[in-house]
Amino acid sequence: MKRKQKDGAADALELLRADHEKVKTMFREFDTLKGKDDEDRRKTELVDEICYELTLHAMLEEEIFYPVLRSAIDDDELLDEADIEHAGARELIGQLEVMMPGDDHFDATVTVLGEEVGHHIDKEESELFDAARNAGIDLDDLGEQLAARKEELEEDLSSPPSTIDAMAPHEGARRQPRAPN
Repeated sequence: MKRKQKDGAADALELLRADHEKVKTMFREFDTLKGKDDEDRRKTELVDEICYELTLHAMLEEEIFYPVLRSAIDDDELLDEADIEHAGARELIGQLEVMMPGDDHFDATVTVLGEEVGHHIDKEESELFDAARNAGIDLDDLGEQLAARKEELEEDLSSPPSTIDAMAPHEGARRQPRAPN
């Protein structure tokens, strides 16, 4: 059941669930492109979108949602597992940032990331979302905080850096793949 605030904004769980659906859709699209060498450009775009959305979403959860939930429930283990799952996703995202379609293990790395994210989403939407509802957290207020922070992060992440980092990709270019050992 979708709860809406009086101004039409989604509550925290609906906002997070919408992000989950967005990345699951992108992973499904990627699955249709696996093994198709003529789709390298779309694969690259899609992986960039997936990595961006997951990074943004993880930042929202780690900065706002998890701390609020941690203070409201008595289940550190559940939230510790979520933190570790985020760390695993960040590791795979880091690997993908220097890979290109056609590289060894590119498709497999995206697939594993999708599987791990899918598991994380399932656990989060059942256990963590239930815990948030049962803890009596003001989900409307939390939704407003998440939406405001997401807007800030989107602006920050899309703005060009104020200083030039010689190691960072320029003009939207992906990093060059690492040289083989």
